[in-house]
Amino acid sequence: MARDFQLDTLLIHGGLEPGPAGATTVPIVQSSSFAHETAEDLEDIFRGRKAGHVYTRINNPTTESLERRLALLEGGISAIATSSGMAAITLAVLSIVRCGDEILSSASLFGGTFSLFRDTLSNYGIATRFVDPSDLAAMRAAVTERTRLIFVETMGNPRLDVPDLAALAAIAREAGVPLVVDATVTTPVLGRVKELGADIIVHSTSKYINGTGSAIGGAIIDCGTFDWRRESYPHFEPYVKKFRQFAFSARARKLIHKDLGACPAPMNSYLLSEGIETMALRMERNCANAQRLAEFLAAHPKVAWVNYPGLTSSPWHETAKAQFGGRYGALLTFGLADKAAAFHCIDGLRLAKNLANIGDTKTLVIHPASTICADFGPEEKALMGVSEEMIRVSVGIEAIDDIIEDFAESLNAI
Repeated sequence: MARDFQLDTLLIHGGLEPGPAGATTVPIVQSSSFAHETAEDLEDIFRGRKAGHVYTRINNPTTESLERRLALLEGGISAIATSSGMAAITLAVLSIVRCGDEILSSASLFGGTFSLFRDTLSNYGIATRFVDPSDLAAMRAAVTERTRLIFVETMGNPRLDVPDLAALAAIAREAGVPLVVDATVTTPVLGRVKELGADIIVHSTSKYINGTGSAIGGAIIDCGTFDWRRESYPHFEPYVKKFRQFAFSARARKLIHKDLGACPAPMNSYLLSEGIETMALRMERNCANAQRLAEFLAAHPKVAWVNYPGLTSSPWHETAKAQFGGRYGALLTFGLADKAAAFHCIDGLRLAKNLANIGDTKTLVIHPASTICADFGPEEKALMGVSEEMIRVSVGIEAIDDIIEDFAESLNAI
C-alpha cells in the first residue's frame, strides 16, 4: 500500500486489489485451469519468463490474493496458501529437510504435528528430537550436526506454554538453522513473530484467521531472513542462485507444493480472505472473554486447576505479556476431579459445542486425552501437557455472561 497503516486497517485493505467492475471483495475464480492465446505464452509461463496462471494446483488469482494479504500481515516477503494447517507444516518442513536430517522441536505441540514428526516423517528417514522449549539449555544441547530446523508453537496447544521466541531464535542462529514458528493460536493480531526471530511462519488458517469454522486452509510465510547459502543446505544452491532472497519460497512452491498438490480450493481461499477483515475485532473479544472465563473457573470450588497465560499464576504469564502485548489468546484448559467429571461437565454444557476445532466465533470444548491425543501414550501426553481430567476450551465471542453461566450450570450439576 502507498503508506503504512495500522494493523486493523491492513486487515481490511492490505494487499487487496480492486476486483472487476469495482468489486471490493476478492473474486472467486472457480476454475481448474487457464487458457492462453499462444503456445509461446504458455511456454514462457512454464519456464518462468513471465507471470501467469496455469492450473489451480499451482496458482489461482483468488488464492494469490489471500497469499499477498497474509505475507503483508506477517511482514514476510511471500506466502504460500495450502489446503490445511497440517499441509502447511508438512510442506514447510519438507522444503527444508531431506532423508537423514533432524528436526529439533518443542515437545508441546498440537497432536497432529506431533504425530507427523514422530510417525510419518520418521518413516522417511527424518528424525525429530522433542524438547521442552522452556528449557533453553536442553534445547541448545539437543542441536546436532544433522539439525536442519527448530520448530515451535507460539503457544503450545493444549499445554498453553509460551516459549521465549527471541531466545530460541538466538539458539537457531548459533546453530545456523531456521526457526519455524506455528503462529496459529496468536495470529498477527497478537504480534508479528518475525520481529521475535521467526524465519518461517506457518498457520492453520482454518482457525482464527477464518474465524467461523467455515473453511479449512493453511499458510506458509517466508520472512526472508534466513541465509540459505550454507553447506548444510546444498539442495538450495540452484534456488539461491536464481531467486536469491526468495530461495525458500521458490523451492517450496516450484517443487514441494507443486508436486504434493496440497492447494486450497478457490472458494476456501475466498472464505479465508473474508475472515481476515474481522480478525482484529474477533481476537479482541476472544481474548477478553477467555480472560474472564479463566478467572471464573479459577475461583470455582469444583475446578482443580486452570491453565491460561493471562492468569498471573501461569508460569508463562510474563513471557506472554512481553511477547504479545498483554493479550493472551483464546485457548484455556482446566482440570476437574477426574475423567468422569470432565465428561459430565462437557455433557452438561448447552452453549459451548463439543467438537475438534479452535478459533471459531462459538465457544468450543473438547476432552483432548480421549480424542485428539487418544493415540499417544502416557509419557507423550505428559510432554504435551495432556491429562485425563483436562478440558480444553476455545472461547468464542458470545456474551461473556452467557458463557460463564453455561459453565457454572454444568459445573454446579457435577
